[in-house]
Amino acid sequence: MSAPVEVIFERRGAGTPLVLLHGIGHHWAAWSPVLDRLAEAHDVIAVDLPGFGRSPVPAAGLPADMPALVAGIVELFAALGLDRPHVAGNSLGGAIALELAAAGAVSSATALSPAGFCTPRELRWALTVLSLHRNAARLPEPVLRSLFASPALRTLALGMILARPNRMALAEALADARALREARAFRAVARAGRGYAFAGAPTVPVTVAWGTRDRILPYRQAALARTRLPAARHLDLTGCGHVPMHDDPELVASVILGTTGARAA
Repeated sequence: MSAPVEVIFERRGAGTPLVLLHGIGHHWAAWSPVLDRLAEAHDVIAVDLPGFGRSPVPAAGLPADMPALVAGIVELFAALGLDRPHVAGNSLGGAIALELAAAGAVSSATALSPAGFCTPRELRWALTVLSLHRNAARLPEPVLRSLFASPALRTLALGMILARPNRMALAEALADARALREARAFRAVARAGRGYAFAGAPTVPVTVAWGTRDRILPYRQAALARTRLPAARHLDLTGCGHVPMHDDPELVASVILGTTGARAA
């Protein structure tokens, strides 16, 4: 289904609204491992960001910077009739979640390995690795299927992103590869984010949780997040990689529910 602002999303559950935001090159299905658990406590809306997944590039063009991207998400809230929902995000989505919290546009924010706390060199590393994965995703689908069907080759292919690649189903791995390959906004968002650093001051409950085995935005960046966000709750996602929802769905869901103050049924 799509919102009036031409953003595709998946919606499940009932309760106070919780919006989920994925990382660069990903899609709403990144949250599939935790959706049903979160939907026991919330009206959950998992979004394909503009130009990613099945969401089209806006007719007016992609947002030029983080403030414009955040403004677009606030417009989405209004279009869906959401008044300061809870929000959780991963990577780029984590940075957006924190910016929304700093803008007072949400009731709480959970950021999983968020962008915005790395050095320029670390950011170049992250974007280079993700670009290489995007190039690899252009392999013919039968080749990708064979690659992901082998536990050893799947670990080699996805080990930079996931700490436990073999917990991901074959169909999910293929869908993620398609999303990365077809991400129309990838280059533009990567260019716009090269100088980004989070510098806001949220006044709502915030949790920053970092995968201890994150190889894209390494765990050491959590130390800077603690310095810049001293009032936030900071947690380790032990044994998790950059996209922790597949590595440990139960842990990720409990972290998010701990931030929103809800409890699953």
